Amino acid sequence: MRSKKSFSTGKSTFVVFMTVLLASLVVPTQLQAQKFKVLHTFHGANGGQPYGGLTRDTAGNLYGTTSIGGKGICGKYGCGTAFKLDKTGKQVWLHSFGGKNGTIPAAGLHRDAEGNLYGTALEGGLLKDCSSLGCGTVFKLNASGVEQVLYRFTGRADGFFPAALLVEDVGGNLYGTTGEGGTPPADLGTVFRLDKSGKETVLHSFDGGSDGCFPDPGVTRDAAGNLYGVTLQGGAAFCNSGYGTIFEADTTGKFTVLHTFVVSDGAYPLSVLLFDSTGNLYGTTTAGGNSQACGSTSCGTIFKLSPQGSGDWTETVLYSFCSLDNCADGQEPRGGLVMDSAGNLYGTTFRGGTYRNCNGTCGTVFKLDTSGKETVLHSFTGGADGADPQAGLVMDKAGNLYGTAFLGADKDGECAPDGCGVVFKLIP
Repeated sequence: MRSKKSFSTGKSTFVVFMTVLLASLVVPTQLQAQKFKVLHTFHGANGGQPYGGLTRDTAGNLYGTTSIGGKGICGKYGCGTAFKLDKTGKQVWLHSFGGKNGTIPAAGLHRDAEGNLYGTALEGGLLKDCSSLGCGTVFKLNASGVEQVLYRFTGRADGFFPAALLVEDVGGNLYGTTGEGGTPPADLGTVFRLDKSGKETVLHSFDGGSDGCFPDPGVTRDAAGNLYGVTLQGGAAFCNSGYGTIFEADTTGKFTVLHTFVVSDGAYPLSVLLFDSTGNLYGTTTAGGNSQACGSTSCGTIFKLSPQGSGDWTETVLYSFCSLDNCADGQEPRGGLVMDSAGNLYGTTFRGGTYRNCNGTCGTVFKLDTSGKETVLHSFTGGADGADPQAGLVMDKAGNLYGTAFLGADKDGECAPDGCGVVFKLIP
């Protein structure tokens, strides 16, 4: 099964996961309406189909990207956008990608202490070894949304098709992953560093063996500067036969596999990892677990990876989705997790929930408490509230949650018939 990988033939996982159709509009229940609020609806011209998550500043403004829409011309639906919304959901500024400066931004944005934003575009840059639009870019936006391209991938050993959320060290270096590229002939992805001068260094090229392949989501950085991430496939077997890995890479390029998935403990992870205060890592897998409702590879998990005194790491499945009839508890989580001060975890699932209006079910927002009890906080309807959330959530100091739904809402707009998606707020 290759490809859990993305974006069109021979490209990374993105497109396989993006090609989803929706159906009829249903109004959310009154209980949901009390907790769930749509802050912003995309219509195409103002962006469409947000794949990445949100970033929030101390004033409550929200920043993110949409994978299509905007004023750029890259086909029928535009090249994608970056945006700033105020805390009420009003658009403050919109940046439209246009090909040369990147297209299809598939991850959220990193915001530095000065208010600059950094991100990746899956294609674009006009270095055409990878596609007609290019191999992808790393970009910077200033506080007003003015863009500077920091790096254009060449489609060679430097990697290509980045869909990663970036992280930054104290020196201003950026770290991320590319879904493909690296040392030929494997072309199975890289971990990279980009310094302030725009010089890119590949810290690891995946070869599809025990190290895995297709490290799409990006990396998380610890206090010592070590990087942690996941690969979508590979591990114990070559790409199409393996179920993914969790890895560590230091800034010198030393690489260690911390865990290899085997389905019962999860499969095909697509989430950025979350650290807690004691050094445990948390994430989700799109498949795997102990429910048989989704076939041989199951329905997805929430997992914890804990460091041991011996230097090894131990993985624990905290929850297997589709533990309730008809997957009412959610199915196929693709985004990462956030944690509140009490240790409860929050996230989204792409499928599952109460409403079967989205060529299946429409997705959920969930809470997992420290005892392992899962609660659905919202089931998407495919109507005005959106559908099929791809990304995780951000949390404010009061515990309110903010996120994006990839599809749904305005089905008469420029993204018809699937809809352009929404930005939402949820009070747990």
